[in-house]
Amino acid sequence: MNMKNTNFDSKFIQKIKTNLLEEKQTAERELAKFAKKNPRATDDFDTKHEEYGDEDEENAKEVASYGDNLALEQSLERSLRDVNDALKRIEEGRYGICKYCGKAIDEKRLEARPASSACVKCKENLTRK
Repeated sequence: MNMKNTNFDSKFIQKIKTNLLEEKQTAERELAKFAKKNPRATDDFDTKHEEYGDEDEENAKEVASYGDNLALEQSLERSLRDVNDALKRIEEGRYGICKYCGKAIDEKRLEARPASSACVKCKENLTRK
């Protein structure tokens, strides 16, 4: 693998970092609406189980709400983990390098999805399998 550092200018990296930090804040804010941060694990939240009452209809509503929130929690946690990983790669000087082939990820891809860790070609190969 060719793991050389990419040649992105500092302005581009700062723009990406700003976008990633905004994504992080948004994900954490959304998670806080229905989940509690797990103090023992980074990027882990636990969905709160709402109590609507003891009637069958209320219990069904509780289960449905919990299920919806659990799915949303998992999606937001994945996004948060990807954002934090991208911020770490920036700090380590590895941002913009595909984790599969070691080549530079296209700037347009990074602008569209700043947390991306794979180039388009490798991502397509992964999703085809």
